[in-house]
Amino acid sequence: MAVLQRVLHVDDDESISAITRIALESIGGLQVLSCNSGRVAVEQAAAFSPDLLLIDVMMPDMDGPATLAALAEVVALDGVPVVFMTAKTQPGDHQEYIDLGATAVIVKPFDPMALAGKLESIWTDFHGSQSG
Repeated sequence: MAVLQRVLHVDDDESISAITRIALESIGGLQVLSCNSGRVAVEQAAAFSPDLLLIDVMMPDMDGPATLAALAEVVALDGVPVVFMTAKTQPGDHQEYIDLGATAVIVKPFDPMALAGKLESIWTDFHGSQSG
């Protein structure tokens, strides 16, 4: 099975982007491309060739679902799990994101020390279900 290496992270909040990048690079040993908008993510995604997408739901101009739809037009998302990050805690909200194509939803605030492990687990589960 392939190994999770490259995470495309999209979040308009600079502090969350910094914490996420540190958590994934320093703790998880992953390569992270941080984008501060969906537009930037769409411009840079193909060259980065992400293994996993980590997308904030609430962003100005282009929200998470719109970003995912735009990314799907420039990157082959078969085999790429999509994880939305949101402050919304209602199960109905989470189901809406799953219905849009998300593999999982992570609620903010998240534990930076556990984030890389959580993404690894989502990655493993996703690829286990893909091959089965």
